[in-house]
Amino acid sequence: MNGASMQIPQQRETLSIGVLAPLRSPGWAEAGRNLLAGLRLAAEDINTAGGLAGRRLELLVRDTAADPALAVAAVDELDDLGVCALAGEYLSVVAGAVAARAHARHIPFVCSSAVMDALTEETTDWVARIAPVQSRGWRFFAQYLVDAGHRRVALLAQESRYWLAGAKILEESLRAYGGEVFMLDASRDAGDLAEALAATGARCALLLAGFPDPVIDLVHALRGDPRFEKMLLGAPAGQPELASWLERLGAQGTGVPFLRYMPPALTQTGIRAHRRLSAQMQGDLSFVALEGYDTLLVLSEIIRRCGADRAAIAAGFGRCEVTGTRGKISFSRVPGVPVWQWAWPDIQVVARAADDPESFLVLAELSGS
Repeated sequence: MNGASMQIPQQRETLSIGVLAPLRSPGWAEAGRNLLAGLRLAAEDINTAGGLAGRRLELLVRDTAADPALAVAAVDELDDLGVCALAGEYLSVVAGAVAARAHARHIPFVCSSAVMDALTEETTDWVARIAPVQSRGWRFFAQYLVDAGHRRVALLAQESRYWLAGAKILEESLRAYGGEVFMLDASRDAGDLAEALAATGARCALLLAGFPDPVIDLVHALRGDPRFEKMLLGAPAGQPELASWLERLGAQGTGVPFLRYMPPALTQTGIRAHRRLSAQMQGDLSFVALEGYDTLLVLSEIIRRCGADRAAIAAGFGRCEVTGTRGKISFSRVPGVPVWQWAWPDIQVVARAADDPESFLVLAELSGS
């Protein structure tokens, strides 16, 4: 080599963040894939820009599969691997288990999408949340129903902490507006449930149940029954947003209002991320991907300012301010919420349009300010 010494480039040290998401059944895998796509795109952008303090960002991904015990085991494993922080999770009950374990093990955790108000049983400095709390979004949904003339509402609810918490919020909110609420067990046979629903006289039924089972059967049963021809079906948890809803239900899946956490217009960061995510997801893009992107933006900004030490990251939650895909993100202490909270992302009530099922009609908006 002509006497010249060959310079072998040194591989940069990596900085690891643990990522948790439901990527297989019975978890809502579509939402998990969206969440992971946003996190990975943000990591790619951070690394392209030089990483964090010269270190390449590495995501260690673990599938929670809607199983709190599996998620806790994943947290323990990621702790042993030395991650500086945890990110992600879509399902509230699973995220609650992750948050409790992160608190116990002193690992900072930025929760992307789970909305249950009481994410942890005790107040913690180790957890911050991107998504708004369930009570804020579901009260707004109740207000939308009342404004649209629906005061007699049936709640078709499964037995779970998440669905029952949502049902309680809706019931209290609707009754405060003078409405009547009927609670029906969504796990019943679809035919029996239809009979019980008809007996209520309600003209609005909310699907507080898992997708695809039992929601698909419920929609088919109700849409195919002439007694419910003018019945409004709603799904505040957002089941109609993802592509498989349309694939499985077709025209029967249109006109079902749901909540999504989007502003009237994305930031420049959001426009760029949305364009690239749309190409990647090929028609299966959800706002959940933007929650994932924002999660890593938050963590990267805190690490740049405060360092990658776990305690320093947790201490940085209250000092973080970064422009994300959907607005300026900062965390604060909100009464009744035990974690650091972005207060608040914008909220929309939207539905798939009957004449163009791949597009969404914005029915109501709640500003985050």
